[in-house]
Amino acid sequence: MSSSSKPVAQTWFGPITAKQRRAMFALVPVAVAFGLVAALAFLPLASAFGGVAKAGSESVLELPDDLVLPPAPESSTLYASDGETEIATFGDQYRLELEYDQIPESAVEALIATEDSNFFEHNGVDPEGVMRALVSNISSGQTSEGASTITMQYVRQVLSYTATSPDEVAAASEVTPERKIREMGYALGLEEEMSKEEILTNYLNTVYFGNGAYGIGAAAQVYYGKVPSELTTPEAAMLIGLIQSPSAYDPINGSSEAAQTRRDHVLNRMVDVGYLTAAEGREAKDQDLGLNPQEANNNSGGAIDSEYGFFVDYFERWWEQQEDFGDSPEERKARLYRGGYEIVSTLDIELQEASQDAVEEQLETGSEYAIGSVVVEPGTGAVQVMAVNREYSNDISDNGPNTAGDGKGTYPNTTNPLLTGNADTPGYQAGSSFKLFTMLAALEQGMPLSTSINSPYRYTSQYPISGEDSCGGYWCPKNASESLNGTYNMWTAFGRSVNTFYVQLVERVGAENAIDVAERLGLQWRDSESRNLTSGDAADGFGTFTLGVTPATPMEMAAAYAALPADGVYCEPTPAISAVTDIETGDAITFESDCDQAISVEVARAAVDAARCPTGYGAAAGTCSGGTAPQVGAAVDGPVAGKTGTTDSNSTNWFIGFTPNASVAAFVADPDSPNNFVGQANLGRPAAAAADILAAQWDLNGEGEFTPPTELVN
Repeated sequence: MSSSSKPVAQTWFGPITAKQRRAMFALVPVAVAFGLVAALAFLPLASAFGGVAKAGSESVLELPDDLVLPPAPESSTLYASDGETEIATFGDQYRLELEYDQIPESAVEALIATEDSNFFEHNGVDPEGVMRALVSNISSGQTSEGASTITMQYVRQVLSYTATSPDEVAAASEVTPERKIREMGYALGLEEEMSKEEILTNYLNTVYFGNGAYGIGAAAQVYYGKVPSELTTPEAAMLIGLIQSPSAYDPINGSSEAAQTRRDHVLNRMVDVGYLTAAEGREAKDQDLGLNPQEANNNSGGAIDSEYGFFVDYFERWWEQQEDFGDSPEERKARLYRGGYEIVSTLDIELQEASQDAVEEQLETGSEYAIGSVVVEPGTGAVQVMAVNREYSNDISDNGPNTAGDGKGTYPNTTNPLLTGNADTPGYQAGSSFKLFTMLAALEQGMPLSTSINSPYRYTSQYPISGEDSCGGYWCPKNASESLNGTYNMWTAFGRSVNTFYVQLVERVGAENAIDVAERLGLQWRDSESRNLTSGDAADGFGTFTLGVTPATPMEMAAAYAALPADGVYCEPTPAISAVTDIETGDAITFESDCDQAISVEVARAAVDAARCPTGYGAAAGTCSGGTAPQVGAAVDGPVAGKTGTTDSNSTNWFIGFTPNASVAAFVADPDSPNNFVGQANLGRPAAAAADILAAQWDLNGEGEFTPPTELVN
């Protein structure tokens, strides 16, 4: 040993480093707690009197009744905003209750071999496992290994299953020494109340196997189309392997290779423990998975069984993102389907039905073109309407041809999120409705509404581009008609949708600043081209952004425009108001949207004043000189503003409008093929539908006025 070396302490499990010494001191409370519970675990081995162990376990934690007899799963119910109209139910009813003698012996052996080989020797806490975990945790310097027995896993499962609040859900699965100690205490008490066979039966009847199957009975049917008694040893091993992570090892929708690797691990453990000989293990591993997938017969309800399917689907996807209800989307969905929640949504049932009538009056459900609308409440983000001329259904057997090529189209039946978008459905080009973002950027830079720009029929911009819109290598867009030329300000250019005015305006304010405004108002870029064009240095040269060449969804546009009557406050859309988590006590969670002051009050009020021009309602602080959607102002018996949007060659058509307390986005497009242009015949249909929707909204619960701007006018 060199003179500079320091002696290293030795223990029976090896030398201790400085880091490990620090960790040992930090883990002393954990070690003490582990030791206390481990001591209780040894009691039955040291005493023939069960009362001693019972007293010991009760001194750790009082045993909840639900651990002995967990309640049956309860469906959750989703109501409209009135709290009375039921619009959907969510329930996982596919669970086949089995007696112990109906569970295959191979499944029990696979479970014990993989999860808890000392199950029949310990009394809920495995002393050997506790010591092994304690050594491992001290060695690693953190609480990484937990020594969970099957009984402790069952405790955790039931605690999560019976939780009635997000805090209880988190407490049931949080990775802390306190949670582990609680599990140990409950496990000790549980084994005094239930036999080993009862614990195994309850565990295997309730644990989730994925694909809608709860319990080994349902799993045998879903994965193999068999009753449990017909399962072979490798089949039982595959199912038991799913328990650790149903999504990671899912052989139906995921990786069959991962499922087989996990199954073989289970079979190896059965050999190690002695349930199988080495030869039997090799023979079992030589067999393929032999799946025979079946639909879970659970009558689960949800979007498919609701006439408000698109809203219900959106709600369900939103719920799966609420971290308070579980660690993963799968876990959160499972809780929705078995937690018995009474949920009040934001859906305004009367306005929804009026909106559905409005869109179908423009285009019937059988049309290849989709016309749809979303209504969002300013200041709250509450999604009040999702209406589209489609039926929410997986059955596309009678659908028309896909206009983009071979196969079935999305009409009349679809489950595609046409109104909210995803990676596969990024949205639709929104045309001139994007001019709002350029105007807001200009107002933020202090340019008043009176800013005047000479705007010719065609204008050659500073943005390099190739193709038919190029003039000498630069983008040179034109106005909708040759008559649209001359000098305009923000009121008149917005009202008459003068392209060349807003191209020059975006040159002055910078395209990157218009993009920044759009992002602050909730727009997301779901396709790679949009992400590339709106990020970094590329954003500076993305002048075509001002004319709406980037896909957007009706949900995004309704929420973005809703910030204007809310004095610049943007709220993320939300489909729920509250959820009663305990029916007996009435305890409830209130859902609130994430709201931010995205733009200043005066900028928002100035933009509202310009947005009054397109509808014919008229500006308060300036002169409009005509508008592109006067039918909207004529239909609504109250203050109304908005903007039309048409893309090149009439590929899509939009109208986004608002009253003081409602914002609607309506569009028409072909979701199957962006090249199947809607044409001249469909122009104006979104504005007509939106006019009817906003008129109905104002009649039902319209109130308030637009506050005129006092700044940014002249």
